[in-house]
Amino acid sequence: MSEIFVQPVIIAGMNKTVANYDYAMSELEALVEANHMEAALRIDQNLEKPNPATFFGKGKVVEIKEMAEAKELNIMIVNADLTPSQIRNLETETGLQIIDRTGLILEIFGNRARSKEAKLQVKIAQLQYQLPRLRTSISNRLDQQAGAAAGGGGGFTNRGSGETQLELNRRTIQDRISHAKHELKELNKDEEVRRAQRDKAGLPNVALVGYTNAGKSTTMNGLVKLFGKGEDKQVFEKNMLFATLDTSIRQLTFPDNKQLLLSDTVGFVSNLPHNLINAFRSTLSEAANADLLIQVIDYADPHYKEMMATTEETLKAIGVHDVPMLYAYNKADLTEANYPNQTDDQLIYAAKDEKSIQVLTKMIKAKVFKDYITTTLLIPFNDGDVVAYLNDHANILKTDYLADGTQLTVELNAVDAQRYAKYIVTPA
Repeated sequence: MSEIFVQPVIIAGMNKTVANYDYAMSELEALVEANHMEAALRIDQNLEKPNPATFFGKGKVVEIKEMAEAKELNIMIVNADLTPSQIRNLETETGLQIIDRTGLILEIFGNRARSKEAKLQVKIAQLQYQLPRLRTSISNRLDQQAGAAAGGGGGFTNRGSGETQLELNRRTIQDRISHAKHELKELNKDEEVRRAQRDKAGLPNVALVGYTNAGKSTTMNGLVKLFGKGEDKQVFEKNMLFATLDTSIRQLTFPDNKQLLLSDTVGFVSNLPHNLINAFRSTLSEAANADLLIQVIDYADPHYKEMMATTEETLKAIGVHDVPMLYAYNKADLTEANYPNQTDDQLIYAAKDEKSIQVLTKMIKAKVFKDYITTTLLIPFNDGDVVAYLNDHANILKTDYLADGTQLTVELNAVDAQRYAKYIVTPA
């Protein structure tokens, strides 16, 4: 297997315009690494506000050009959303290919998208980003990504000529956006049917949310390993931002036969482009429709509080309100903290530690199964299929065989309690 080429790049930012600037730049560096690039040079500038024409001041632009030539670098990633004219002017004056923060995230998403739904979502966001930037060279790179995200070949670029977006008009891209949205709408209809079927089953929905690379997938795999009855499918995990974009759903079955659906959602990052929030709204609806959210937090990262704030802001942006939440502080094994350590709705844990996963499981069950009722059913012998179902899907506390049927003391969810209400024994 051939090694992936890592492209050396410049990263640059303006520290007077960004809160927690050093953290923002370290996050940019992580995003660069996630896109198979390496920050070979970092450039910072102190300005109260950006230059309308080139973002950076005139002297800094000259410095960027000279430093890039000295180190033979061709690409600069800017930790801001630049206007089309700023990108164009910077490219003209520095001779560099300029990628702004949103452009970088879109490239990463284009490379990570695997399912047809994710590819369409990314394609829509990329095209919307391209619309005002038809004359910037970044469209070349995004064009290739959009083509890949759509699962097609050439995208929008005529590889044989030096021209790219100059020959395309706004209507062409708008038509492509409309077409992609129509395809996505059809896919969403299928997902709505599947979600309705899951809701009909009456199983609680639990969603893992949080900052990208906090350990959501590792946490899910830990739970699936212990309780994924008949579900040995582990989700993809890697120590990298946005390792996966697809929402994965697994059914967990506990020793007492209680069951739930667990979903692993796409990770968040600060200032996630609005186009991507909108595009992934359907995917993130698993969080909006959940009975319980587990916010997974990288406790080993010194900026974990900022990451929590980002998660809360993103959940609010996608319309998630009033859903109960557990706070799971992961990667405690990389700190000096004792773990697992539970306090109310908070857990300090390590996702690869089985004892930690067991404690997390107890916390989850205490939340999602708190409305289960304990009742007694008397089931005629002729209805043995009901007894068989309850033995497989409910927690049987006691079984007695009486003259007129099987009497069960059992824990039931609301759906099963209503379904088998006729068998409930009324206290004398």
